[in-house]
Amino acid sequence: MKSEPFKYSWDDLVAEKEGTWDGVRNHMAKNNLAAMKVGDEAFFYHSREGLEIVGICEVSVAGITDPTDETGKWAAVKVKPKRKFENPVTLKQIKAEPKLADCELVRLSRLSVAKIKPAEWDMICKMAEG
Repeated sequence: MKSEPFKYSWDDLVAEKEGTWDGVRNHMAKNNLAAMKVGDEAFFYHSREGLEIVGICEVSVAGITDPTDETGKWAAVKVKPKRKFENPVTLKQIKAEPKLADCELVRLSRLSVAKIKPAEWDMICKMAEG
């Protein structure tokens, strides 16, 4: 899940304790949001500034309509912070790892909510360990 830190950062989520992931206006990203279930984990990625995965958040409420959407067709979820990475994983590091070449974060760089496969998840978590 990508967010521009000057709009909504990891620290903002931590301060709120629970945030609504809304404002997504891409059909593929919407479908990814709509598929999320309570308890699912997601990487929190700072886009534009930082270009790095800074932590893991957890879906606390799934299947809601985006409160910023007057048409009622766009999806949203609520998330809570789970764990901040001591060593954020940069996009440069991810792109340098051949096993992550097919990762949606790399292939579909403009997608704000991307799917991460289990093997990709494990590799990125290991990279965050340093």
